[in-house]
Amino acid sequence: MLRLSLDALEIMDAIDRRGSFSAAGKELFRVPSTISYTVAKLEGDLGVQLFERIGPKVTLTAAGKELLNEGRHLLKAASDLECRVRRVASGWETEFTIGMDSVISPTLLLDDVHAFCQVADQTRLRIVSESLSGTWEALLDRRVDMLIGAAGDGPSGGGYTAEPIATIRFVFAVAPSHPLAQVKRPLGKDDLQAHRAISVMDSARRLPARTVGLIFGQETLAVPDMRAKYEFQVAGLGFGFLPESYARDAINAGLLVEKKVKEPKPDETLYLAWRTGEDGAALKWWIQRMHERRPFD
Repeated sequence: MLRLSLDALEIMDAIDRRGSFSAAGKELFRVPSTISYTVAKLEGDLGVQLFERIGPKVTLTAAGKELLNEGRHLLKAASDLECRVRRVASGWETEFTIGMDSVISPTLLLDDVHAFCQVADQTRLRIVSESLSGTWEALLDRRVDMLIGAAGDGPSGGGYTAEPIATIRFVFAVAPSHPLAQVKRPLGKDDLQAHRAISVMDSARRLPARTVGLIFGQETLAVPDMRAKYEFQVAGLGFGFLPESYARDAINAGLLVEKKVKEPKPDETLYLAWRTGEDGAALKWWIQRMHERRPFD
């Protein structure tokens, strides 16, 4: 049987903050005798002294400090739980996870996240990064609740709603020190075959992995996300297509050289997607927000 109650922890917290039993009683609308009884009973049940009493003033003992330090986490968790239960009753999800392809920076959603937290402060929001087919798989496997900026068409079989929300243009770029930077003509497969390509690994665990722009038998360095791909190419370790939004500043600064290629990479469509039949308040909020603001425009 538990000897510790949230009520007793709340009283301990008020005594520590207010400095006396009477002041704690005023804050909690309890008579001092109730405060004293609760503390005495808790000390008796635990077999430890929790407060040093010096006249009307009280201070925590070492044991009392340890109990209250951990107890405040319990009080916070209990308060959060109450709020989440009320949210569930009102239709708000306790947790909402957004999946984004690594081709996009989550910072594009800064204003949207701020606005969401103003109306759904008790819904825990998570933003995770996936790549290629792994982004769609995360939605179908319920690891995320919504995709914002999923690259490429979704897998067959349905079960989700998808809307195109933007397109991304790609540029072929290498570091100025890379041998391909000195080639004056548009680059063909024979030019690329002799050098290392930098590719983003597909994060899919179950769906077939997707590869983009690789030549059969070519030396390839696979990295976890688009940011890493960009940094490896700036370092001169290989070549590849980069989203123009990643590459343009580096090209203007001379960190990368844009090259013409005989087979350019087509623009990539980005999708907003969610599982069919779900209608939580957080999902509805994000769908409406993306329709209104369109952060990739």
